[in-house]
Amino acid sequence: MHNIIFITSALGCITVAQSNAVILLVEDHADIRRLVRMTLEMEPCTVLEAGDVQEATALLNTCRPDLALLDVMLPGPRNGLTLCAELRASFPDLPILMLSALHAPSDRDAGSSAGATDYLSKPFSPLGLLDRVRALLPSPASQP
Repeated sequence: MHNIIFITSALGCITVAQSNAVILLVEDHADIRRLVRMTLEMEPCTVLEAGDVQEATALLNTCRPDLALLDVMLPGPRNGLTLCAELRASFPDLPILMLSALHAPSDRDAGSSAGATDYLSKPFSPLGLLDRVRALLPSPASQP
């Protein structure tokens, strides 16, 4: 079992209860972020939301997610591929799912080269997203 995390903006996290998984969602479009969060919350999990790499980094300084979902095209000097490579270096076993409107084979290759575990092109179905998330999360028996 993992801790449920309560987030107030990018100020940090506070342990409040138990949950099966903590998922970091980094997506700059608030409407897409909300829809993905609502889809993910169909499963027993807690979603940590960030709108850019800087917010995600602040969250990662206080929390260790069980899965990261990263948009490729994020604002600022560091995009989702950069964050993916940083996460892979810091957390070698962390499953990372890239979410992107970019869908060419070269885009998928760039995600793989950055260390992504999987790549899902937008638009995607909520059920397709849940299938990928379920496949990437460790089984409850293997969790500490």
